[in-house]
Amino acid sequence: MRIVTGLLAAGLLLAGIVSSQAMVRITDDRGGRIGTYVEKYRDLRSSGEQVVIDGLCASACTIVLGALPPERICVTSKANLGFHAAWDFGPNGRSITNPEATQLLYSLYPGNIRRWISQRGGLQPRMIFLRGRALTSMYKPCFLDAQAQAPRTHRR
Repeated sequence: MRIVTGLLAAGLLLAGIVSSQAMVRITDDRGGRIGTYVEKYRDLRSSGEQVVIDGLCASACTIVLGALPPERICVTSKANLGFHAAWDFGPNGRSITNPEATQLLYSLYPGNIRRWISQRGGLQPRMIFLRGRALTSMYKPCFLDAQAQAPRTHRR
């Protein structure tokens, strides 16, 4: 009986290790170039890994919401998604809104996120944030111990 119990415990421990390695944790990602994130998330989609959003995921980072099926994404109480219009550097190094890239970015989001953005006036130069109850009404919550977080972290 002890051997069976020991084998069962070892099997459960190994299953836990395997599942924790199949997870990507986003904690402080301020975004970047849209194309870079589309490629990164295409690779993530094909990997089968789960995504834990456990902090800031802003700008192009939010493309993850459209790149992965919602059942592969969970959010913690610290999750904070930031959305804004896409921009480029204009004359004198000032940022200017890029309407085509903004439309592309908007089209990459799932319907529930597009509706939420539209209800707040669309993607604008100023950042709007989705967090708390509004976010957990769209994505399942993750219940993770702070010390047992996934080993891979996506940061910019």
